[in-house]
Amino acid sequence: MVNQKIRDQYKVTIGIECHVQLATKTKLFSGVSNDARRAKPNSLISHIDLGLPGALPVLNEKAIMFASRAALALGTKPEKYSQFDRKHYFYPDLPMGYQITQFYYPIIKSGQVKFDVEGQEKVVHIHEAHLEADAGKSTHPEGADYSLVDLNRAGTPLLEIVSKPEMHSAIEAKAYARELWLLMRFAEISDADLYQGNMRFDVNVSVSKNKTLGTRTETKNLNSFKSVEKAVEYEVNRQIELLEKGQSVVQETRGWDEAKQKTFGQRGKEEAHDYRYMPDPDLPPVEISQKIIDDIEKTMPPNPSEYRKSFTGSGFEAQFIEDLLTDVIKSRTVLSVLHKYSQDHAKRIAFWLVQTDLESSKGNNLPDNLIIELVKVSEMVNSGQLSSTGAKKVTNKLLKSGGSAKLAAQELGVEQVSDQTELQKIIKEVLGQNEAAVTDIKNGELKAIGFLVGQVMKLSKGSANPGLTQQMIKKQLGL
Repeated sequence: MVNQKIRDQYKVTIGIECHVQLATKTKLFSGVSNDARRAKPNSLISHIDLGLPGALPVLNEKAIMFASRAALALGTKPEKYSQFDRKHYFYPDLPMGYQITQFYYPIIKSGQVKFDVEGQEKVVHIHEAHLEADAGKSTHPEGADYSLVDLNRAGTPLLEIVSKPEMHSAIEAKAYARELWLLMRFAEISDADLYQGNMRFDVNVSVSKNKTLGTRTETKNLNSFKSVEKAVEYEVNRQIELLEKGQSVVQETRGWDEAKQKTFGQRGKEEAHDYRYMPDPDLPPVEISQKIIDDIEKTMPPNPSEYRKSFTGSGFEAQFIEDLLTDVIKSRTVLSVLHKYSQDHAKRIAFWLVQTDLESSKGNNLPDNLIIELVKVSEMVNSGQLSSTGAKKVTNKLLKSGGSAKLAAQELGVEQVSDQTELQKIIKEVLGQNEAAVTDIKNGELKAIGFLVGQVMKLSKGSANPGLTQQMIKKQLGL
């Protein structure tokens, strides 16, 4: 670890390239499924993905729509004219010998990401974002003298979002990555499943003692916010240590070893001219009309900042809001309750949802009838029919199998007795069985009330409303 005094002499500069897998049903240029999560290796491929002679790509219109939504999510507009180019390089997982991407005329040329860092707003501008077809995946079995290639991902539609080098610490890089992840999810552009690699970050880091940028390295394929932060920290320390020893930083592509928490060299970093970019002769330019842009803009859902504003105005704590925002469905549900019902219902339901795992089969939103039942659960808490613990159990049951809040409470045996006539009978029986405790209370030992409440709860098999029970015991004893 570099001494902090030495580290303070260097300016850290960070830029991030993020690959976002678009949520299309099929690939960018072929009609093969875009979901390779459970597929056998090399089972989702076509003649186009394999680059067979005579194979002609056909552009997926949905990919253009998603890229346009991304532009709007980034606070800009998609370019009305863009085109595809060929990026030439040779690797086993790239059967065509080139990648179809956008170099000269990308679909997004500006934008910004606003996020909070330690209480201060930070803005990072977007240099560009371009569409491209993903390559396949190479694996290198440990101890083996061969590599394996799976081409299921070949042709997957990606939007590569390139930031300007405007971040200067690992904390800023982590916060930027998270906010970009939220923007893509809330705009319904991508599942952004980090574990599955639907969103991956390539982090460029350089250090310098003057205004001139230092030699940068690129650490590729980071798939968690924590790894972004730790990779930056490691690279900053590594580069400063090299420079302090009088050595040079090599411009190269590096990988991240999660187990060792360190980066490692992979290959020399290429420059643009090394790829021999050329316009793709098989694909015509993409032209988007103003009407299409306007129509897409009308369908844009609220972004994370709008959710924060609504939740903050309703008294939600900042950290709780961030926890809630990690799940789009939960956030939408709470916002819907906030708009249609009340703050109290929204807060209560938000608290239950944050502690619950939702099934992915729920789609993009919870059904309206399920939201109505969740509100009924909240109303049952208000009326004393459910305790907070019972409400969580009912909520879990409703989220899992639907149904009625009332029936779920009865089936789980958590509905509280708030009927005063029924409670009066139970209390009378408990007081008659515990004369010593009654005497203690009358002599000033008020702690014994808790004992009596416990006895009522036991006799009622946990169904009595404890708050109402305590009030009725006091009234019965003239307190």
